Amino acid sequence: MNEPIHHGPLILYIKVGCGYCAKVLQAGQELGLVFDLKTVANPAVAEELIARGGKRQMPYLVDVDAGVEMYESDAIVEYLHQKFGPKE
Repeated sequence: MNEPIHHGPLILYIKVGCGYCAKVLQAGQELGLVFDLKTVANPAVAEELIARGGKRQMPYLVDVDAGVEMYESDAIVEYLHQKFGPKE
């Protein structure tokens, strides 16, 4: 397994048991990334997510350094691979 990448905060809003969230977490693990996980089971976190992204949908990624925020697991996985994956 890769050593974790030390990068500015990557915040990931998730719901426990969500297959789409697990897909993003798996991609992050494969890339050696560390996420600041926020679980929407906490009502304050759910409200924070809605205030930030406009809807209560998970997963939701916030790349603080890049100023990037996005929904949709496939888009998040693609973004993570493009930004943190091996360069050809």
